[in-house]
Amino acid sequence: MNVTVIGTGYVGLVTGACLADAGNNVFCLDLDERKIARLNAGEIPIFEPGLEPIVKRNEHAGRLRFSTDVPASVAHAELQLIAVGTPPGEDGSADLQHVIAAARAIGRYMEGYKVIVTKSTVPVGTADKVKHAVIDEQKKRHLGNDFTVVSNPEFLKEGAAVEDFMKPDRASSTRRSRETASASS
Repeated sequence: MNVTVIGTGYVGLVTGACLADAGNNVFCLDLDERKIARLNAGEIPIFEPGLEPIVKRNEHAGRLRFSTDVPASVAHAELQLIAVGTPPGEDGSADLQHVIAAARAIGRYMEGYKVIVTKSTVPVGTADKVKHAVIDEQKKRHLGNDFTVVSNPEFLKEGAAVEDFMKPDRASSTRRSRETASASS
């Protein structure tokens, strides 16, 4: 499957690398040209145990690439994961400007159906803001492409993010619950 990950910070880089390691073709987008240059030179800008070999293995296999090319990132995949920073604002609430900017970019360049996933830490109601940002951009182009907005919050712990992603406790506990429920029926 082709996947675009918008943002190569902690969550975006770990998510992109691990999705590539699972066999997906991942395009990681970031607007920070220096960060992308470093990633393309083989430098990992964060410390996370196990991440560097995953990035290198998947870059070498051609399943993971890094770029600042927004139109190419939107064209790359039906699945668009927004994993940009949401720093606290002056009042302590999440600053959604980067999430909304990413949604606008998707709406500006999308040519067909997209599943837009917010992976960033965002408050309730953000999916509606993302939806309206995409619609606003499509109206400017006189388009009405079909899309879905989904929330997939991250639960990665620094220092254990690769392990958390590859073996998520919430997914496995849900699976056990269903198996237990089926066995008792």
